[in-house]
Amino acid sequence: MTVAYLGPQGSFSEQAALEHFGHAVQKLPCVSFDEVFRAVEAGQADVGMVPVENSTEGAVNRSLDLLLNTPLRILGERSLVIRHCLMSQSGNMDGIKTISAHPQALAQCQGWLTRNYPDPNGFDLKAALAARYEVPMNWITLGNGSNDILEIAALALLEPGTSAVYAQHSFAVYRLATQARGARHIVVPAKDYGHDLDAMFEAIADDTRLLFIANPNNPTGTFVPGDQVAAFLERVHAAHGDRVTVVLDEAYNEYLEPQFRFDSTALVRRYPNLIVSRTFSKAYGLAGLRVGFAVAQPALTDLLNRVRQPFNVNTLAQAAAVAALGDAAYLEQAYTSNKAGKAQLCEAFDRLKLRYVPSYGNFVLVHVGDAPRINLALLKRGVIVRPVAGDGLPEWLRVSIGLPQENARFIDALTAILSE
Repeated sequence: MTVAYLGPQGSFSEQAALEHFGHAVQKLPCVSFDEVFRAVEAGQADVGMVPVENSTEGAVNRSLDLLLNTPLRILGERSLVIRHCLMSQSGNMDGIKTISAHPQALAQCQGWLTRNYPDPNGFDLKAALAARYEVPMNWITLGNGSNDILEIAALALLEPGTSAVYAQHSFAVYRLATQARGARHIVVPAKDYGHDLDAMFEAIADDTRLLFIANPNNPTGTFVPGDQVAAFLERVHAAHGDRVTVVLDEAYNEYLEPQFRFDSTALVRRYPNLIVSRTFSKAYGLAGLRVGFAVAQPALTDLLNRVRQPFNVNTLAQAAAVAALGDAAYLEQAYTSNKAGKAQLCEAFDRLKLRYVPSYGNFVLVHVGDAPRINLALLKRGVIVRPVAGDGLPEWLRVSIGLPQENARFIDALTAILSE
């Protein structure tokens, strides 16, 4: 018996043919789907083996099209288990016995990625986001992380002779994006390490075009309740109309406890001067792939997309983000783990009599006094935290929440340093 199949030696189709018919058969490898069908139709092979589903495309449309237009009949089906490579942020491979991938699977992925540009409009990801947040697809802008979204907003709306308003001790990118556009900085003093919305409203000037709110705030972890955000947006729009655009940066939103969560997309529907920015880098665990998005009404979205780079979100990032949106179990695990880790750190700070800012994110800002000395001592022990002197907090450190053992290592190191 001769079996025609798709692909070179080692392909999935060859493996399926050998498993189904045995190794005694004569093999006829073919370079295309069409060639497999022609070989069997012409009698050069007794049977053919073609994929109807694979790991890169899902349904293989060419096979299905040919099956509809051939006198050949389907005799059976062979399913293969495909082993995939595993990726982990922690690098902990305990309990994993084998890590392997079929060479053909790697070749298919590599070939496709090297031959094709990313979808410049991110259709599948936008469709998934539109369904999740119940907004039209043309309300969504994709970014290379939410940093990119913030930069795009500044590029679209700021120029010399305009100004941006943001809070003291807020995300450094607001300052950098404003500076890059040659616009004027209006920095509003923080209130309890967070946003003073009343003062920020009063700070809006005639040349103000953009106002940033980080909620929860980075690096302090503070949070503004939804009713206060809504009231602020109403004041801004009533006083300034669409002249002042508000960016509500919700990078850490998924870490909020349920009682603090609110529907910011409902605010987008109400206020045409609002951009809500989100990211897949935090709770979704895709920081290395760099994918974020904004939700805004079409007039603003059109402006953002005019200045957005056309291939700013790569193919793997788009695919991973679509998958992440559907993985509710992982998101819940990330929230639960973060909540437990936050309690672990705060209990240690209480025991060490260190002041800290109650956090709504995945980090805790803690007052340690001589922050440069303690940061260096932690580095020498292999523990990395973030100094925040550049954010106007020279005696504080921002500590990211990790896995229980990572938190414990930090706590042990800090305890030892403080006792020296």
